[in-house]
Amino acid sequence: MAIVLGPNQYGKAETRVVRVVRDGGTHTVTDLNVSVSLSGDLAATHLTGDNANVLPTDTQKNTVYAFAKQHGVASPEAFALLLARHFTATRPTIGVARVEIEEYPWHRLGPHSFSRDGSLVRTAGVVVSSASTEITGGLAGLTLLNSTDSEFSGFIRDDYTTLAETSDRILATAVDAAWRFSSADADFNAVWTAARDALVAAFVGTYSYSLQQTLYAMGTAVLEACPDLAEIRLRLPNKHHFVVDCTPFGLDATAEVFHADDRPYGLIEGTVLRDPA
Repeated sequence: MAIVLGPNQYGKAETRVVRVVRDGGTHTVTDLNVSVSLSGDLAATHLTGDNANVLPTDTQKNTVYAFAKQHGVASPEAFALLLARHFTATRPTIGVARVEIEEYPWHRLGPHSFSRDGSLVRTAGVVVSSASTEITGGLAGLTLLNSTDSEFSGFIRDDYTTLAETSDRILATAVDAAWRFSSADADFNAVWTAARDALVAAFVGTYSYSLQQTLYAMGTAVLEACPDLAEIRLRLPNKHHFVVDCTPFGLDATAEVFHADDRPYGLIEGTVLRDPA
């Protein structure tokens, strides 16, 4: 049987770029982590070492810096789209460009002073080819907790089940969400804000019988709030909190002290989409 080269890609991963806009004494900071991946007519570099069709990854890095200077960063999605279209339009040997961006939000403290906004990360991804353009936005590390209004019961029990049913528990998670745009003309910043707010509101407002139910409620809320989105994919780790039994210390059994256990954890994943997206 013949041995052949399969699908392949290459690029510059995790170029860190901070863009400062100075409007008089008031500054705005945009903090990005940009990864570029290109694929196309690249067989020769793998098979013979001929690099004639290879755009160096160092050039890709420099393009990120130059575009941040020349064009600014209106949003991570818009910046990713600008880069991806550039690589496919200017390099005939590149058929597909994928650009993924993480943005680290900074909270304003003053005209030119900022603090990092916790663990929350804004995400964006663009894939451009001759046939299509796909744009996704999202977030990671949105940590949420309800101290009540959550229960878990009625599940399958077998010889290995030890979990007790509960009618009142802490529900905590760190949301990773990615949503797909149906149009490249959306207001990406407005959609991100509306989607984040909808995720939070649905988590807060849902009486949860399972984290799966909460996931669907959160995804539905985002699509209802954001008509420019076709689907949303959610990843919700269940951040378990177990009641500490304080009766051995001569204290009552009221569930007021918990042990936060980081692993193992339940991992709930799902997609909510507009039919027939």
